[in-house]
Amino acid sequence: MTRTVRDLMTPYPTTVPAGTSLADAARMMRDQDIGALIVATDSGPAILTDRDMVVRAVADGENTSVTSVESICSRDVVSVSPDDDADQAVAMMRDRAIRRLLVLEGGDAVGMLSVGDLAIDRDRGSALADISSAPPNR
Repeated sequence: MTRTVRDLMTPYPTTVPAGTSLADAARMMRDQDIGALIVATDSGPAILTDRDMVVRAVADGENTSVTSVESICSRDVVSVSPDDDADQAVAMMRDRAIRRLLVLEGGDAVGMLSVGDLAIDRDRGSALADISSAPPNR
């Protein structure tokens, strides 16, 4: 049976306004145990990851209380449809060396597909699958 992106994605991604502070975004990620947020910008959806925050802001000494998510988010977002073939999504991630795909339906963000989602489905015995499916370590 052919699997679709919808079968594997994490649904209902959290979206934040472009002006959200990095500190507020970090608290959302912590509280929801997620590693990425969708950023609603005037030019379309962007993605902010926990890694973006560390490498592009914290490491440079940005004030996370005033720096907005828009200033450091990844704007070159690669997206798929929920009805796309999961194997094609995997190939896209591999070809572009990316860890997450935004899932769009009718222009709306309906999910996120991550390498962790794929590991849980395709390699249940892997360390990545174990880590991705484990409860949060708070």
